[in-house]
Amino acid sequence: MENTTYPRMHVSLYVKDIASTVNFYTAFFGQPASKVKPGYAKYELEDPALIISFVQNEERVRSNFGHLGIQVATKELMEERLEVARKLGIVSLEEIGTACCYAVQDKFWATDPDGHQWEVYYFHEDVEFNDPKYSLEENEVCCSPETASVSKKEKPRIRLSELNKQGASCEPGS
Repeated sequence: MENTTYPRMHVSLYVKDIASTVNFYTAFFGQPASKVKPGYAKYELEDPALIISFVQNEERVRSNFGHLGIQVATKELMEERLEVARKLGIVSLEEIGTACCYAVQDKFWATDPDGHQWEVYYFHEDVEFNDPKYSLEENEVCCSPETASVSKKEKPRIRLSELNKQGASCEPGS
């Protein structure tokens, strides 16, 4: 197969209300939509290279399809984006130093008006375990956060330094 380079990824999501969607994504992406028409909006992002469009069609909205994510290049950039998202009031969950999807990550989640979940994360390193708080018995998976805001008392933040000290104690069955 010939090596093909794709210049930009395109995603299209169905939404209930285009106005509330545009308000959320203008705040989330930090830029206005490149095109807004009746029942339609499009954002063209350079970093990450993404074209995302929204089509108003309430009957086709499905918020449980999974999630979307943006990986940032540095821990400092993730912290900057988190601080901006906090000020905008769009953070639904914060996870610092979490072992999720067999990788240590710092991340936060934002949930749009239709329940589409966005993960903004910094990848530290691959690991051979998931944090026990993501066990299947609890019916909670790291890559599908709760949509409601979670307080630090309900779900403690785990620092990378603490995770490294725990070592093998986080392996399944330990």
